[in-house]
Amino acid sequence: MSMDLEREIAAPELDAQEFDNYRPSEDEEFMNPKQLAYFRRKLLAWKNDILRESKETLDALQEESQNHPDIADRASSESDRALELRTRDRQRKLISKIDAALKRVDDGSYGYCEETGEPIGLARLDARPIATLSLEAQEKHERREKVYRDD
Repeated sequence: MSMDLEREIAAPELDAQEFDNYRPSEDEEFMNPKQLAYFRRKLLAWKNDILRESKETLDALQEESQNHPDIADRASSESDRALELRTRDRQRKLISKIDAALKRVDDGSYGYCEETGEPIGLARLDARPIATLSLEAQEKHERREKVYRDD
């Protein structure tokens, strides 16, 4: 997808210069059209980066699928391949979370905690745009997990 097309899809209400320089602010109405466009763009760019890296990984794995006569080289190559495949699996799961976040942008629920309905902080969303819980709800969730894990 070209950057111009991505911009048009991601932020129709921002001109190109605003689009590149805009950062959400606590002084604005929460999840206004500019903020939604900003996070849509951030999510799409992240997804595109992951897909590009995955394609590069697949290309490299296909090139590397040669037979190594030395057993140490073969073992090293297989270890590298296993690591790449695990990374790719994590990225696949991340893409599904990005897609879910994009759906929340579309349905108007993006930026709000799934447990409390309260706004998730802009700084948290900027750092982790796929966040579904507010910082407080996430900490509470992690404390519950820790309690059950210690049993």
